[in-house]
Amino acid sequence: MSENIIQLSEKLLWAVKMNEPTQDLVTQLENLSWEDLKKGLSNDIDKKTFWINAYNAFFQILRKEKKIEKPKIYKEKLLTIAGQKMSLDDMEHGILRKQQNKYSLGFLPKVFNNKQLKDLEVETLDERIHFALNCGAKSCPPIAFYSADKLDQQLELATLSFLEGETDILTEEKEVHLSQLFKWYYDDFGGQEGIEQMIKEKLGVEVTGFKLVYKDYSWEEELDNFVVLDEG
Repeated sequence: MSENIIQLSEKLLWAVKMNEPTQDLVTQLENLSWEDLKKGLSNDIDKKTFWINAYNAFFQILRKEKKIEKPKIYKEKLLTIAGQKMSLDDMEHGILRKQQNKYSLGFLPKVFNNKQLKDLEVETLDERIHFALNCGAKSCPPIAFYSADKLDQQLELATLSFLEGETDILTEEKEVHLSQLFKWYYDDFGGQEGIEQMIKEKLGVEVTGFKLVYKDYSWEEELDNFVVLDEG
C-alpha cells in the first residue's frame, strides 16, 4: 500500500514535469481513504517522500493551471488528500515541520494545531526538507523526484548542491553568506551551532564563530525548475 501511495505522488510530479493531464491522479489522491493514507505512510521515510513530491507537484498545479497567486497559494485549503482539505502550508509546516509556526524562525509551534494532521506528521523534523521544497521562486531549491528507497542519499545530495551553490565563506572577514532559508528556519537547523556544524560536515570548512550574513532572496518566478540528483 505504501508503495502505491508514494508512487501516486511520483506519478503526479512526473505528469507536472511532462505537462501531461493531472486530474486523474489528483482524483485518486482525493479518493484515498484516511486510514489507507495513514497506514501507507507509516514511517518518516515514506511520509517525507510522499509529502515532498506532493508539495512540489501541487504548487506547480495551483500556480500554472489554477493561476493562484501568493500568499493565497500557500495559506488557503485548496487541495484535498484522502478527503481532507489542506493547504501547502499544512503540508510543509503542519506535516513535515511538525506543526511549527512558519513565522517564528522555528522556535514556536502553531497556535491552533490541526488534530487530524497530527496523524500524518513526521516523528522527527528533518531540516534537509528545506532544500527539497520548491515554491516557484528563483532562489528556491530545484525540484527533484524523491523515492523512499533512496531518500536519505537524495536529501544529502540536495543539501550539498544547495549549500555549494548558495554559500560563500569569507575566511578573512570571518563571515558566512548564506540563503535566507537558514534565517527563516533558524531553529530547525539548530541555530548558529547547527548551521556551523552543517557547513563543516557538508563543505568541509570550519566556521565556528563566523558571522552569519543572509543573502537577499529572489522571489522572481521560476517554474518548472526540475533537476536530476546525480548519485554517481
